[in-house]
Amino acid sequence: MEKLTVAVAGCHRMVTRTAGSHNFGAALQAVAETDVVAVFDFDSATRDEFTTCWEDVWPDVVTYDDYEQMMTVVQPDLLCLATRQTMHADQIEIAVQSGVKGILCDKPLVTSLAEMDRVLSACRDVPLLFALDRRWFDRYRTIRRLIAEGLVGDVTSIVSYGLSNLINHGCHWYDSLLALAGDVEPIWVSGFVEDLSDEPADSRRRIDPSGRAQIGLDNGVVLYITADGKYAGQGLPMSFEVVGQKGRLFVLNDANQTYHWTPEEPLQMKTVEVPPATESWAAGPAMVTDLVAAVANGKRTACDVDQARRATEIGFAIHQSSAANGSRIDLPVTDRSLRIGSFPWGNEPT
Repeated sequence: MEKLTVAVAGCHRMVTRTAGSHNFGAALQAVAETDVVAVFDFDSATRDEFTTCWEDVWPDVVTYDDYEQMMTVVQPDLLCLATRQTMHADQIEIAVQSGVKGILCDKPLVTSLAEMDRVLSACRDVPLLFALDRRWFDRYRTIRRLIAEGLVGDVTSIVSYGLSNLINHGCHWYDSLLALAGDVEPIWVSGFVEDLSDEPADSRRRIDPSGRAQIGLDNGVVLYITADGKYAGQGLPMSFEVVGQKGRLFVLNDANQTYHWTPEEPLQMKTVEVPPATESWAAGPAMVTDLVAAVANGKRTACDVDQARRATEIGFAIHQSSAANGSRIDLPVTDRSLRIGSFPWGNEPT
């Protein structure tokens, strides 16, 4: 197939050739079917850094400080959206109106469920790749396959640990929980937002606190989320305990250590061999390849509108439940207006 033209919006994490999380420049460069032709960023120095970094790969990139102008003039095949989530709904709608064939959107998706509804409506006929990268990590793929093949029998519950906040990073936890559970539809949420009454008024944690919750699936399974998981003053890496009828999986340290326990051998924990993590962030090119294939084949990506909806709505539902003293909130959430503030994200305006 001919190369797909790509416009990048928000390039401040793409000004190095070193592959790594959020460096979609390196991920795009690794996929021969894509060609970056335009870049939007508010900061001229950042735009210059991007073009200098990648000038031998994409020598004809045109830079813009006006997103809508870029999309109108360039009309790219793909959009790589890595701006602050306060702008995502508007920018995705503009991209679809300009005729894009696919969108790769960095997390978190939006700041409200009303914005999410706009995104999902816009992407009804356009593949959306929501960049929750554990969908493409080989170690998580292996663990999901083993669970699906019956390693622990039918899953009865899953507990997650280490949640840092409910929206900005929480989407990774919710999506990983649901993927481990077989992508069964969540139908209710109950939980509490972390009490930050003792935090300083200017604490970053107040913008997007952590919390604890239960998520009910439509097959009767319940997923559990712990509080923020602080351990010895440090954030605890994402971890899970998958409970099944035939045993348990302990998925620790962001799936870099995984152990299998069975009641037949209760004093033993067997190591589960999974592909090791790599420094090169192999999930980046895998995501881009997935989006290219979705466009070419008229299909959806591994983390498309349904996955984005679930991973986004759960965090807002926890806030709504907490405000109602932990009451069960049925999904979809009725009140779509709640807005959760955005962490600073590069040089975009607030």
